[in-house]
Amino acid sequence: MNQLEQLKQYTTVVADTGDFQSIKAYAPQDATTNPSLILKAVQKPEYRPLLEKTIADFPNASTEEIVDRLLIAFGTEILKFVPGRVSTEIDAALSFDTEATVAKGRELIALYEAAGIERSRVLIKIASTWEGIRAAEILEKDGIRCNLTLLFSLCQAVACAEAGVQLISPFVGRIYDWYKKSTGTDYQGADDPGVQSVKRIYQYYRKFGYKTEVMGASFRNTSQILELAGCDLLTISPDLLQKLADTEGAVERKLVADANADIEKIALDEKTFRFMLNEDAMATEKLAEGIRAFCADSGKLKKMIEEMR
Repeated sequence: MNQLEQLKQYTTVVADTGDFQSIKAYAPQDATTNPSLILKAVQKPEYRPLLEKTIADFPNASTEEIVDRLLIAFGTEILKFVPGRVSTEIDAALSFDTEATVAKGRELIALYEAAGIERSRVLIKIASTWEGIRAAEILEKDGIRCNLTLLFSLCQAVACAEAGVQLISPFVGRIYDWYKKSTGTDYQGADDPGVQSVKRIYQYYRKFGYKTEVMGASFRNTSQILELAGCDLLTISPDLLQKLADTEGAVERKLVADANADIEKIALDEKTFRFMLNEDAMATEKLAEGIRAFCADSGKLKKMIEEMR
């Protein structure tokens, strides 16, 4: 078996792309999208008609509504190629507004259900801010499953688990990027700070019996992926899925729950969360940077829609 086939023995493989044509080749269980991936997809000739049709079908809708309809159009198509779930992201501009995030999550699920998609097949992606986590807590009680993204620290992961969130997406590659730039070290294998962060979260969840799923995300190379074999899920871009499919060699399970792990339980309230996040320079910078980047790409998508109307 190639490395991708072996990885699937230990971990649920998820495709990290808005390019649903490429998904078929790798047979992932789930798929994830974000504003940057949707923007990238609609710039390709093969996806332009989907954008044009969405605009034409809703001539009186606002630009924001067109964006929502486009997200659902992509998600609905993706679900034709994966047996599991698709993650659809809420506008990052709402990252610090709990009420607006809850309202948008409910709107997106209503649109999916109107398209004949059961809510169990959709994960609403929300930035792992304090406000985002509180919104996810409310949505989960409505039976709307959430994927908490832009997650860079243990305090974010703990807050998500305490809120009963379905799934978290710790960003391996962006953590690696920050430490590489900060120290000048090109980390490899188990020494990679992004890999270590996911391992720490995974062991914390197992130690204290949390049901929240851990899905490693944002990979820069296949080494990071293979070091996390055994994680609940890993969401992987098509180019790295292809590299795994093209590579032979044994893949070992690296993540195994250790009931005797020396881990202290963290008691979190809002003040503690904000202080712990503030003390982590990498997590603070990467969270802010990620929100800004997703907002920028959402803005580009809105501008593209406005120019086409």
